[in-house]
Amino acid sequence: MNPLIILLIGVIIVLILIAVGVFVSSSSERNLVEDRLGRYLDDDKTKDTESKKDPSSTVLTEWVNQRVDRSTLGDRISKNLARADMKFKSGEFIAMIVILATSLGTMGFVFTGNTVPARLLSGLLGMGFGIALPIIYLRSQQGKRLSRFSNQLPDMLNLVVNGLRAGFSTMQALESVSKEMPPPISDEFRRVVQEMQLGIPMDKALENLLRRIPSEDLDFVVTAVNVQREVGGPLAEILDTIAFTIRERIRIKGDIRVMTSQVVMSGRILSAVPFVIFVLLWFINNSYMSEFFNNLVCGGSALGLGVIMISVGYFVMMKIADIEV
Repeated sequence: MNPLIILLIGVIIVLILIAVGVFVSSSSERNLVEDRLGRYLDDDKTKDTESKKDPSSTVLTEWVNQRVDRSTLGDRISKNLARADMKFKSGEFIAMIVILATSLGTMGFVFTGNTVPARLLSGLLGMGFGIALPIIYLRSQQGKRLSRFSNQLPDMLNLVVNGLRAGFSTMQALESVSKEMPPPISDEFRRVVQEMQLGIPMDKALENLLRRIPSEDLDFVVTAVNVQREVGGPLAEILDTIAFTIRERIRIKGDIRVMTSQVVMSGRILSAVPFVIFVLLWFINNSYMSEFFNNLVCGGSALGLGVIMISVGYFVMMKIADIEV
């Protein structure tokens, strides 16, 4: 059998295994309090949680995860994964990016182009896609989850207000949210309650919640609860007023989103079409697109000017559609 065909089959198998791994990891229940909330607890508790090994992890996986978690990049990736509620460790996410970039880069280098420079550029394009796709997916999951959380926040506040007026304590009201509300807001407040049960003060637990869910509306709620705990006052009435304000903000944001959706989609589509066409033509008719690189002065200037003009047009259209409420 042709070695190139064997290589192609191997790359396809690797991509299928990555897709299966993403699905299994995203649907697993592995990230319990020790695994997901450990880095948000006090230092002593964090050491205790880090000492507990995941029985499903191998020695190599655990070693990689520990080395990555200790770095600034690993800490940032862990926070982003927690915000997107993806059941990955930072080391696993980086390993997935490396494997995907290597596989797509190998396919681009081996199966595209007639010259070495063309093959190298194809390999770099493949590696770029392999690096960008997981990051884009992570950002997309973060945006969707944050949007669902924000839409559920007024109903959550109404539930807390009703609980407080019925005689519940603040912690009991938050616990009722974790039991009666749908995800993702129930998952996040379940973590808040679990942190408080582990001995974390309420203000610290709410601060951790705000770190996982960077929402302006949630910031209002956390600030109101912390101020009420320090100076006193009718918390139920305060949260009721905030719930009304947030509900109106969501309504106005929805109206603005409807009115600016055409501008946003036009900007995204018009900006993406040139790059998509370039990549498709590069892999379909490599000799034709290689003319841009035969004369780097003219070809490079044309490509650079095109990228600059597309970027300026995209940012201008996004700025027009970005209306602050």
